[in-house]
Amino acid sequence: MSGRKSRAKEAAKAGNEQLNPVVVDVPRKPKLKRKEYERELKRLQVELVKLQSWVKQVGARIVVIFEGRDAAGKGGLIKRITERVSTRVFRVVALPAPSDREKSQLYAQRYIAQLPAAGEIILFDRSWYNRAGVEKVLGFCTPEQHENFLQACGSWEHALVDDGIILLKYWLSVSQDEQDRRFRARIEDPLRQWKLSPTDLESVRRWYDYSIARDAMFMASDTDFAPWYIVRSDDKRRARLNCMRHLLSCIPYKEVPQQRVDIPERDLTRHYDDVTALASRRFVPEHY
Repeated sequence: MSGRKSRAKEAAKAGNEQLNPVVVDVPRKPKLKRKEYERELKRLQVELVKLQSWVKQVGARIVVIFEGRDAAGKGGLIKRITERVSTRVFRVVALPAPSDREKSQLYAQRYIAQLPAAGEIILFDRSWYNRAGVEKVLGFCTPEQHENFLQACGSWEHALVDDGIILLKYWLSVSQDEQDRRFRARIEDPLRQWKLSPTDLESVRRWYDYSIARDAMFMASDTDFAPWYIVRSDDKRRARLNCMRHLLSCIPYKEVPQQRVDIPERDLTRHYDDVTALASRRFVPEHY
């Protein structure tokens, strides 16, 4: 049996042996002040714009995976990454549940269609690792499908890296207390209630099932060529800054010189009163 296949089998059975999960207690830093956070966020977003220019110039292909428990902060992190860049370069992929047709396809098929062309960065808000997490825990795949995925994901990702794709994988780690706090905030806030689903609430009850599935996933897929990076996300501000800074440090981008742009003078050859021409049209009422 190959080393990769052996490791996958060992990972798939890890849940039966992990009776006493180890809890890593990390001292909590004081909350980051808003001004300090916004100043550093702006600096990192400027670097992301530089990264964007480099990616377009050299035709780089980048895949960034964001995984983690429900309410770990994946969406907020992705929003800050994409806030100041082009959606034509930074493309967010958050696939819905597979259709009946997609269920009959090769598991990786619908993810292959989302991989980047030259000059693109794909941000997966959940990814093919659904099979290692929610599908495993909630019974949306068979034990054999789960084990086959753990056996195959290393080869699949090795092929991506060998083809020149830069692959980064992040796991956002949220504590039980913080997840509970965020879920309660969603229940009470009408602007966030849409974020709650039966699957989210089930993830609270089955916390340790998800922990065991996570550990098996790490055992099978935390490789030298495509390692997992864990982001502590109880403090959302620090998590966003830490992950963005790390992402930038993993890509060998360089600042691309920008040509000076001058605004041209308007051509007055066909000049007329184009404001008055709109007077008889329908305008949105200005209540504000």
